[in-house]
Amino acid sequence: MAFWRRLLANPSAVVGLVVILLYVLAAVFAPQIAPYGPREMVLTDRLMPPAFVEGGSRAHLLGTDQLGQDIFSRILYGARVSLLVGLISVAISLAVGTVLGCIAGYWRGWVDRILSRIADLLMGFPYLLFTIFAMAIIGPGFGNLIIALCFKAWVEFFRLARGEMMAEGTKEYVEAARALGRGPVAIIAGEVLPNIIHSLLVLGTLRMGYMIIMEASLSFLGLGIPPSIPAWGSMVSAGRDQMLNAWWVATMPGLAIVGLVLAINLFGEGLRDVLDPRMRRW
Repeated sequence: MAFWRRLLANPSAVVGLVVILLYVLAAVFAPQIAPYGPREMVLTDRLMPPAFVEGGSRAHLLGTDQLGQDIFSRILYGARVSLLVGLISVAISLAVGTVLGCIAGYWRGWVDRILSRIADLLMGFPYLLFTIFAMAIIGPGFGNLIIALCFKAWVEFFRLARGEMMAEGTKEYVEAARALGRGPVAIIAGEVLPNIIHSLLVLGTLRMGYMIIMEASLSFLGLGIPPSIPAWGSMVSAGRDQMLNAWWVATMPGLAIVGLVLAINLFGEGLRDVLDPRMRRW
């Protein structure tokens, strides 16, 4: 209850959470909300302006693209892709990075040196170029996109978990657990992890927005989600040649990306203020 009171007292966290929930509801109930199917084409309605623009039709709230597909409907279905990619990639990266970071921070020695050198090597590659190279090798697709994103994303969670583990490992409660005969796994999972999980969750929340941007960037380049599946990045790519005479084709999915990522960042910043005792002001 105290956590929720502090969270609800943080305006940015509340705004971010509300907007995220709206996106989630839109994605879950897309078949009920969308007036058209995600790939339904009405060729006579090609490049129709949004309803709030002169010449627009109420039948297409955000207009149509060059194939006569309803942009509002495709944005709703595209929210599923962005949310799933962000959630799954962050969850896998968080799990892998936390486990490896705890192992390196607890045992140190040669285990720490090997894992740290691998992490340093991966950190030396720019993330976007690395994922582009990976997707060019393994090919587009939802599963391949998750693999490409997670291959390097675990490094930040590893570095955070390792540092936190090394700091906590010298404290009295860990020494007391060792004196009582508890094993390394029990100490890590039962003693240390509950004290560092809040930092990892905050990082995971903030990285989810970055994963969504990465997915949109790869889909924009034609290396992410296949064109047959509605995705915001591919929608922006399809509309980039229509910016002068049909700006809404690329602008509307672009605004959807900005809104979701901004909401996630606002919620992540608020969550950090709530969970980090050094940031609390109430």
